[in-house]
Amino acid sequence: MAPESIAPARRAPGLSPSRANDFARCPLLFRFRVVDRLPEPPSSAAARGTLVHAVLDKVFDLPAAERTPLAARELLGPAWDELQVAEPSLASLFTDADGVREWLTSAGTLLETYFRLEDPRRLEPAERETYLEVGLEDGPLLRGVVDRIDVAPDGAVRVVDYKTGKAPSPRFRHEALFQVRFYGLMLWRARGQVPRRLQLVYLGDGQVLHNDPAAGDLEEAEREVRATWEAIRQAGRRGDFPTRRGPLCAWCAHQAVCPEFGGTPPPLDPARVELTLGVRPDGPA
Repeated sequence: MAPESIAPARRAPGLSPSRANDFARCPLLFRFRVVDRLPEPPSSAAARGTLVHAVLDKVFDLPAAERTPLAARELLGPAWDELQVAEPSLASLFTDADGVREWLTSAGTLLETYFRLEDPRRLEPAERETYLEVGLEDGPLLRGVVDRIDVAPDGAVRVVDYKTGKAPSPRFRHEALFQVRFYGLMLWRARGQVPRRLQLVYLGDGQVLHNDPAAGDLEEAEREVRATWEAIRQAGRRGDFPTRRGPLCAWCAHQAVCPEFGGTPPPLDPARVELTLGVRPDGPA
């Protein structure tokens, strides 16, 4: 007798820092990315960010004495080749070798900024590119990838997140710190330890933002996460994800289907809402 087929377990609806920020920025963008899963064309800026992250990770695979700016630059080409194999669509970003060279040079500039901020020869990260998944009681499943976790000799934990853009103005710093507090919350709930420092390293302008949280700060972050998740689920129940126009709309990949630009969103699929958010729209979508 053939063995019974077993359907894979459905993944619980969850939330990541990036998608939480999407919803805060524009609920319709969140819907396009999470519910509809509309494709987005490759972006040279996003690809550069992925490349620089990959090289910074590979730098720590080298013996400590070899972690130099020159070694990092020499890793750029092979890392770019690997990235194109993993994501063939990136080949469409450039039309000639000069464009690729200029783009790789700009990535090298970001790496040089990193070496002005830290000396990786003096660091031995405890973890790199760590995937975390933590379920909040009566709340969402939190997901995210932490770039680096450092542990001091006394056991204190530092969470480090690399950014390849410039640091935000004071007006928008809460949004930036929300992401790293999100990571701190996950680590605390998963491992029972409050990180001593949460750090954002901006390679676009060499600024470093940090937050030294207490348990109360992470409890506040949890309340914010829960409130965001409830607002997302309410939008799903209503079947209504409104637009929120802002400065970043100029770079949005979904202008063609956005009402702010004269477009019409695709019909909302109730089954997708239920799968991704765990709720069904109250009425016809």
